[in-house]
Amino acid sequence: MLGRILALIIKEMLAVWRDRKSRFVLIVPPLIQLAMFSYAATYDVTHVTMAVLNEDGGLAGRELLARFEGAPAFGRILRVANQEQMAVALESREVMLALRLPQDFSRRIEGGGQASLQVILDGRRSNTAQIAMGYANTIVAAYNQELAAARGLAAVPGALVSRVWFNPNLESLWVVVPGLVGVLTQVVALVVTALSVARERELGTFEQLLVTPLRPWEILVGKTVPALVIGLIEGTIILVAAQVWFGVPFIGSLLLLYAALVAFLLSIIGVGLFISALSSTQQQAILGAFFFIVPAITLSGFATPVENMPDWLQVATLANPIRHILVLMHGLFLKASPAALVWKSVWPMLVIAAVTLPGAAWLFRRRLY
Repeated sequence: MLGRILALIIKEMLAVWRDRKSRFVLIVPPLIQLAMFSYAATYDVTHVTMAVLNEDGGLAGRELLARFEGAPAFGRILRVANQEQMAVALESREVMLALRLPQDFSRRIEGGGQASLQVILDGRRSNTAQIAMGYANTIVAAYNQELAAARGLAAVPGALVSRVWFNPNLESLWVVVPGLVGVLTQVVALVVTALSVARERELGTFEQLLVTPLRPWEILVGKTVPALVIGLIEGTIILVAAQVWFGVPFIGSLLLLYAALVAFLLSIIGVGLFISALSSTQQQAILGAFFFIVPAITLSGFATPVENMPDWLQVATLANPIRHILVLMHGLFLKASPAALVWKSVWPMLVIAAVTLPGAAWLFRRRLY
């Protein structure tokens, strides 16, 4: 029995490796996606273009604007002459925000009074606008503190001192790249398993497989193990790239990471085999895989926090394996999650695997006869 299963596993691995297109799909796209997502899907806001309407022209106004010009978050300052030009710059998306200094800004500051300035944000890019507004508030707050110190004014009674755990410099790569271990591993494992049976049907070799001594469950195991091995190799490649290429620290346990990856891959392979059993051609299998991948990533918390979703949708995401693996990857990479905490995310994936794998086996047997 073990010899038959091993022969099928070797046959599946060779079928994937000998096919030039399969090798390309398994190696090149994940690496390209790793680079693209890591650099493009960033939460950092830098080089923001802002418009400035300086109706003041005084010393205090020039000093404040110099701070904006020297801040790394603001790459280009667009000077406008009136409010109409400022409105056009915002409407055309040439700038993210506009800053307006009124005529009496410097006079009020130099007189020891309070002065106001206006910031207008482009709400069509709400998340970026909020981050840019936070940068602007930081610059103005620092300017206020220096003015207070220069004039010998009393310090602010209470001050907020922030400290960031696990990611001290708030590096986006430290958040994005660990998540890609789950996202890209899911894509590879799902595509491999979705194509496995569909490829046999399309090439006409599925009937030959049925007349062998292999039982249905043995065929299922033979289709599962290669995808599991390929998924682990893919995860290892991304793990190495995360540390060597992107410099993301890994301070957790490798043993726990691979145990979590196995549980995750088993839950995904069940879905892939389910799709493969339903598909008659490889094209149908690919479409079915991506029909699952897009909502799975959307509901995983990779791009938007799960906590921001409606309550009923948050409950639905518990059946999404990638939601759990993202929590694990961030925990193992950045804070060395202990085994007890890892188990809290592993057991839901094992439950999902316990549902998807038998479900795929049942459908597989049903489609045989």
